[in-house]
Amino acid sequence: QVQLVESGGGSVQSGGSLRLSCAASGYTISSYYMGWFRQAPGKEREGVAAIDSDGSPSYADSVKGRFTISRDNAKSALYLQMNTLKPEDTAMYYCAASNLSPWVLRFVWWQSRQYNYWGQGTQVSVSS
Repeated sequence: QVQLVESGGGSVQSGGSLRLSCAASGYTISSYYMGWFRQAPGKEREGVAAIDSDGSPSYADSVKGRFTISRDNAKSALYLQMNTLKPEDTAMYYCAASNLSPWVLRFVWWQSRQYNYWGQGTQVSVSS
């Protein structure tokens, strides 16, 4: 069983930066597809970014050029560097892991139902 714990959220002004971290335990995640999702009040959970076991990233159009996803398999950790934050980035951010086929996930990485394990989330609030 994989346990995921996010950290690094907080409150920043528009244009600021935050770095989210996700610590995994219980099982090695080196072979898992990993992703970051977010959910704002009253909205559906949406995929922000994902990364395969080799480090190839995918991004939602809304965050391309501003967010960078990375992983450190040796530390069983996942990261999301968020720059040039906007008020519309305000949401609860979740780390997720999937052991499904990466050949499928690279086409549907943004679908939350493809992920087996989830963290509890960390809040990001961006003020204008």
